[in-house]
Amino acid sequence: MATTGTVGTPLDTSTPPATSGNFMAWRFGIAGPVLLQPKRFGDHRGFFLETYSTRDFVALGVPDTFVQDNHSLSATPGTVRGMHFQLQPRAQAKLVRVLRGRILDIAVDLRRSSPHYGQHVAAELSAENAVQLYVPVGFAHGFCTLEPDTEVAYKVTDFYAPDCDRGLAWDDPELALPWPFKPGEAQLSDKDRRQPRLADLPHCFD
Repeated sequence: MATTGTVGTPLDTSTPPATSGNFMAWRFGIAGPVLLQPKRFGDHRGFFLETYSTRDFVALGVPDTFVQDNHSLSATPGTVRGMHFQLQPRAQAKLVRVLRGRILDIAVDLRRSSPHYGQHVAAELSAENAVQLYVPVGFAHGFCTLEPDTEVAYKVTDFYAPDCDRGLAWDDPELALPWPFKPGEAQLSDKDRRQPRLADLPHCFD
């Protein structure tokens, strides 16, 4: 697999990755999130790859219908965007990939019925490895940039709904998220500096 430094709840390596069409998929110890990697076809001109296929993603356990594509640019390494989620009935699943640069991508399980409540999965995504992280409904999602001028694109399954927009503190010590820098070095929005810790979060997902 072309990821480097996958951390948090580990991938399930007891079986080979699932495959469909030009995609491979790995699952984590936490049910729900999926790591996907497309096959890259290269020659002297450069390369070609598929980034999404409804047929293959459904076969690999990602049946969602995505309704919007988002694109962010983060100029400074150490930029943190997260941890974000939307409540029902406007909850969002996400499919995240990197167009330029590298990120550490993290999803925290907020499903109260899950035996992994409060635990996370994480993986390094880059333009070079072309790996994507599927984050299902019920997880808070965020990432930090590891290179200058990193561009991230992600699909979502519902539109932005301010009344349902919520967040989780990126630096909550109870979560022990593996950010590769000191808290004072992070570049954050004012909104993300004020998100509640897990212990103060109300019931969000069953």
